[in-house]
Amino acid sequence: MNYDWLGIAMFAGALFLLSFGYPVAFSLGGVAIIFALIGAALGEFSLSFFNAMPSRIFGIMANYTLLAIPYFIFLGSMLEKTGIAEKLLETMGIIFGRMRGGLALAVVIVGALLAASTGVVAATVVAMGLISLPIMLRYGYNKELATGVIVASGTLGQIIPPSVVLVVLGDQLGISVGDLFIGSLIPGLLMAGAFCLHVIIVAWLKPEMAPALPKEVRDIGSKALITRVIKVMLPPLGLILIVLGSIFFGFATPTEAGAVGSLGAMILAYFNGKLTWGAIAQVCDATLRITSMVMFILLGSTAFSLVFRGLGGDRFMEEILTNIPGGAIGFLLVNMVVIFFLGFFIDFFEIAFIVIPIFAPIAQKLGLDLVWYGVIIGANLQTSFLTPPFGFALFYLRGVAPPEVKTQDIYRGAIPFILLQLLVLFLIIAFPGIVSFLPSLKIGS
Repeated sequence: MNYDWLGIAMFAGALFLLSFGYPVAFSLGGVAIIFALIGAALGEFSLSFFNAMPSRIFGIMANYTLLAIPYFIFLGSMLEKTGIAEKLLETMGIIFGRMRGGLALAVVIVGALLAASTGVVAATVVAMGLISLPIMLRYGYNKELATGVIVASGTLGQIIPPSVVLVVLGDQLGISVGDLFIGSLIPGLLMAGAFCLHVIIVAWLKPEMAPALPKEVRDIGSKALITRVIKVMLPPLGLILIVLGSIFFGFATPTEAGAVGSLGAMILAYFNGKLTWGAIAQVCDATLRITSMVMFILLGSTAFSLVFRGLGGDRFMEEILTNIPGGAIGFLLVNMVVIFFLGFFIDFFEIAFIVIPIFAPIAQKLGLDLVWYGVIIGANLQTSFLTPPFGFALFYLRGVAPPEVKTQDIYRGAIPFILLQLLVLFLIIAFPGIVSFLPSLKIGS
């Protein structure tokens, strides 16, 4: 009797448990144990497969690339918890304040930097919602535009380096994280640029939706402004450039660059008078929580993938996906639809650890450039996290938005940015050179 359906049933079982709110790591591990026993009872699975678990776990723990995860989380959390990101937003708001929509432009830029540093959508959207939404509403911004800008900029961390998301994605695809960082730079800037252009056009066509800041707020004097730019704006921007530049020019691996970035963030906090034991404790707590979550998910997904392969699910999936009409294009279409759909229900880390190991070998077999493939996965998930009615980013902002902001405002505000993301995603797919250009120039490649 054919039991190939067991692999597909594993996915259904995992999604079933997740829909009831069970922790992802334990849902994956529990499903793995249940289906291992079912497979063993049916004679389709050998429990000796579990002998490979210790070596796989030790292999994960010895993975130098994954060490970059706590570094980049620490970097982003330090910028957020010590108020450096808030001061950066205020300064950029003053610089752009003379323009209609200037504050929204500042939110896009700072949101992109903060999102890229942490790579965690929830942390960025919540932080930007708490910092910038009250300010934008206070100065008369349209609710839909204000909320749309915040949720969209909060998801930019999926493809703007340096990003935890790209570290995990590079590890799971088996490619250089540095190449993925560099390849995603132009698409990420395109995405952020499209958001900024949208804000400028809206402010020009409908000035009442995005007014300039009042004169008494933005006019602080040229000397004071220059001082703020030098003290508040240039150091964090310089830190990000140092991190990316050291990777691009081959001076450091992403893990080493992340360590330098973490140290740099602490130095910035010290010179801003914010490096207190309380701030360090908060940053370390956030780093420990997120890193532990990622590691537990990775362990659960390792058990899941081990049983999935033991049941022959990988062969079953490969046979289906490699025989899809349209070859690589058909595979890519199915791939994007599946990942987009999963993005409604589970976070990026679960998708990376469960789905990518199944799809990646097939993508390689079909001759797809894995760096390009990784970037379009990131852009696809970014759109999924923003799409009503289930997009994660929308619910994160809803949780911190003031009562006068309705859920419908957030949904309607996100729609223009979703369309812009889809446009950039289409350009990345249609013109792979957007991704491959910078890696081809990489020093030492």
